[in-house]
Amino acid sequence: MECLFGVTGEDCVVIAADCTSAHSISVMKHDQDKMIKIGSNMAAVICGEHGDTAFFGEYIQKNIALYRMRHQYSLSINGAANFTRDALAHYLRSRTPYSVNLLLAGCNEEEGASLYYLDYLGTMAKVPFAAHGYGGYFSLSIMDRLHRKDLSRDECVNIVRECIKEVCVFTTPRPSLSLSSVCCVEFSVPIS
Repeated sequence: MECLFGVTGEDCVVIAADCTSAHSISVMKHDQDKMIKIGSNMAAVICGEHGDTAFFGEYIQKNIALYRMRHQYSLSINGAANFTRDALAHYLRSRTPYSVNLLLAGCNEEEGASLYYLDYLGTMAKVPFAAHGYGGYFSLSIMDRLHRKDLSRDECVNIVRECIKEVCVFTTPRPSLSLSSVCCVEFSVPIS
C-alpha cells in the first residue's frame, strides 16, 4: 500500500513515505527510497509507477539544480512547485506521461512552512496537510482532527505517527508500512 504523508507546523514541515515498491499484487522491494532532496530547504516524496517515479524525481531534482546554477539563486518553494506542476502537465499531454503523485515540502523565511499536493494530472494545491495513496483514505480524517497552525515539530511527527498506526490497522496481517520503514524529513525556518 503506497502512502505519502505531509503535515505543516508553525515553522516546520514533516513529510513521510512508505518504503514499499509494489507491482500489481506483488511487493518487489521493502526498502525503496521515495524521498527526493531538491535543495537545502526543499524535499519531495513521490509515489507511482516505479520507473516514472525514478525518472521524474531525478528530472525535477536536476532541473531545479540547473536553474540554481544558471541564475545564481534558488527557486522559491512556490516556484519549484509550479515548475513541477508544469512538467507534469506538459508530459501528461505528450506520448510519455508520468504516472506520479508527490508532496513537495519546504520551509524558508519568506514563505514559511509550505506543503504542495501534486498529482499525475498536474493538479497542484498548497495545503496544510496531505496524503497520497490508499493510506490517505484512513489518515486524512486524523490530520483534519489534529492539525493546527501552531503545531511544533514534535506534534507534527506525532500526527504522522498516528496516521501510520491507522494505516497499519487496516492493511493485511503483514503491513507494508510500519514505523520502522518510514522515511521522515523535516525543515525548520532558520532562527535569526
